[in-house]
Amino acid sequence: MSRSAHPAGPRHADVLPEGHYTAPPTDLNALDSNVWAQTVTRTPDGVVSVGGIDVKKLAEEFGTPAYFLDEADFRARARAWRTAFGEDADVFYAGKAFLSRAVVRWLHEEGLNLDVCSGGELTTALSAGMPADRIAFHGNNKSTEEITEAIGRGVGRIVLDSFQEIVRVAHIAESLGKRQRVQIRVTVGVEAHTHEFIATAHEDQKFGIGLADGQAAEAVRRALALDGLELIGIHSHIGSQIFDMAGFEVAARRVVKLLAEIRDEHGVELPEIDLGGGLGIAYTSEDDPSEPHEIAKALNEIVTRECESAKLRTPRISVEPGRAIVGPTAFTLYEVGTIKPLDGLRTYVSVDGGMSDNIRTALYDAEYSVALVSRVSEAEPMLVRVVGKHCESGDIVVRDAFLPADLAPGDLIAVPATGAYCRSMASNYNHALRPPVVAVHDGEARVIVRRETEEDLLRLDVG
Repeated sequence: MSRSAHPAGPRHADVLPEGHYTAPPTDLNALDSNVWAQTVTRTPDGVVSVGGIDVKKLAEEFGTPAYFLDEADFRARARAWRTAFGEDADVFYAGKAFLSRAVVRWLHEEGLNLDVCSGGELTTALSAGMPADRIAFHGNNKSTEEITEAIGRGVGRIVLDSFQEIVRVAHIAESLGKRQRVQIRVTVGVEAHTHEFIATAHEDQKFGIGLADGQAAEAVRRALALDGLELIGIHSHIGSQIFDMAGFEVAARRVVKLLAEIRDEHGVELPEIDLGGGLGIAYTSEDDPSEPHEIAKALNEIVTRECESAKLRTPRISVEPGRAIVGPTAFTLYEVGTIKPLDGLRTYVSVDGGMSDNIRTALYDAEYSVALVSRVSEAEPMLVRVVGKHCESGDIVVRDAFLPADLAPGDLIAVPATGAYCRSMASNYNHALRPPVVAVHDGEARVIVRRETEEDLLRLDVG
């Protein structure tokens, strides 16, 4: 999609951006199973349901906007990743995608580990019973307090992101009388085919230690020399929302080359390699993500082949799916408010949420689907832009999509695939109240993260 320097993002209200929907779908009432959660369907009267409960009842009980998460779908996806990689690999759920104590309990029960990148995420994980030794701690600027807490609680690994952090973690570990298991995150010079802001392995960015200039090799040398550290492997993460495995192949080749250099120089074969996450999901019917078993097969073959070529023992592989697990499991439910047709262009459909509950469209030009879910319609399709209620022209939820021409205020519409990075990046812009997350399973719905109240806002405002 085209980009512009305008603060509101791509040009809008005058021309359609490159890559917009050029033709409406054949059936506006259809729900693409690749985009929606597993138990989402239309009831005989045309109302969409999830987990056996229709959205009208959910809206009446929980209000809108709200995130509705299909628990059965979440568990099935977590289990699929665990099964695909088997007992000889580790799957760490990337908590940044969405984290709550209920989610932590589900992960624990399904046998997944957890990746956190802040003290708050660590506290949430531990409070919900995730064993500390199954937690990995990421981050490019971990505070002394966060490192001390992580080591003191016995986290399984800390991913080192800088030369300063190597010394910092080693010093804290020694002061606590511990030897901390660590990995070194390297930037391998692979720019994933994704948005600039979520491509994380090219050299010009804040994460990791450079591989091409010998900095990573020096980081390894320093880590091996410190008594407070047990270096267990190398970590690489090349970006997010990736569909092409070619980037992982290049990254694995370069990481394995580093492992061979470590063996030759230090006589040590590091036992682990973490290839990160970033595998894409279907936000629209145009997206075609791979299944976990296909990803596992490809990654295992890549690493095995590269290690055989370098005459190395194949290390234990770790991966970090976050979006790929939680993203497809939830949708955001909105009520339609103002409808504003612009002759010859499109119709603006305003909803009761916006960039405060989904910043990704404004931030990344992210594309989403949308559907009328409170009824069926046989009306002609109209090109719409779904927008929020905030005081920003860039407050866009779905940039270009089709909805029925008889759409009316009070209708319920839903945006699928909002389980990842929507609630976790939500804000109080314009003093909006962040929506609840409601888990739905086998005909029962329960709040796992409650809706904020005005009292919550005022509680932080000391006056």
